[in-house]
Amino acid sequence: MTERSLRVAVVGVGHVGRHHARLLSSLSDVDLVATVDLNQERALEAAHGTSARAETDVKAIEGQVDAVTIAVPTEKHLEIAKPFLEAGVPVLVEKPMASSVAEADEMLAAAKRSGACLAVGHTERFNPALAAVSPLVDRPRFIEVHRLGSFPSRSLDIDVVFDVMIHDLDVILGMLDSDVASVEAVGVPILSDRIDIANARLRFESGCIANLTASRISRDRVRKIRFFQSGAYLSVDYAAQAAEAWRLATDDEGEPSIEGGKLEVTGGEPLARELADFMLAVRHEREPGVTGAQGRRALELAERIADRIAEHV
Repeated sequence: MTERSLRVAVVGVGHVGRHHARLLSSLSDVDLVATVDLNQERALEAAHGTSARAETDVKAIEGQVDAVTIAVPTEKHLEIAKPFLEAGVPVLVEKPMASSVAEADEMLAAAKRSGACLAVGHTERFNPALAAVSPLVDRPRFIEVHRLGSFPSRSLDIDVVFDVMIHDLDVILGMLDSDVASVEAVGVPILSDRIDIANARLRFESGCIANLTASRISRDRVRKIRFFQSGAYLSVDYAAQAAEAWRLATDDEGEPSIEGGKLEVTGGEPLARELADFMLAVRHEREPGVTGAQGRRALELAERIADRIAEHV
């Protein structure tokens, strides 16, 4: 890729996509050429204050972009992404990667045939607090996750497992070099006809147990993950971008004590970091921070959890 500005478009500028447009327009060496949405008013609003033009038909940008980010409803991910991938255009698609593993495989196959970069938008991987803790994670034995939020006006076309829990599934899979041995899960629909609250207990072949609770019907907003490993405890508050590390120590006389505290975290907007990484991956033809294969793996695990929940609903 030459050193000229990368021509980028955002397809789907609703709740998440409008932030894609905002952040991409602020990156150096990036030219936001278009915001695309079936709703013309949304497309115009997202383009306002940038050099981008507003479009309502994705075909209007064919052959005019070096990369696209896609934030349309999940059921449309494959339909929108596949033509770009087949044309060799790098794509970042929001999580969940697709409506099914089968659709994810179609996207991966298209990317492989053309050699196009395929990234998946798991923003928590780019959270500065997680980045501070990641080097300290060493063969954890137990992982506890709470991701709770209020009832949304969007993403009600998918279960809370795919909308919310999948963030942490991706993080955990990225942390552990181990396959999932077994899955136990329960969930119930409360305010919609989809699963609104769920709990999953994952046993990994390494022996690690991960217990995850995800809810979109809570009054309090909580986004935390904790790692328990031999002689140490690590904690991440995604929302506050805060991290702690505690470990077992002994004094000169051999008496045990607990040492540690808050870790230094350099703040930053995770989505901005994710998009910057994608642009660098496109320009330098390297893998993005979250690859299509990794997005597929998180989706596959989410499907296993959803299947177990369905057995009890």
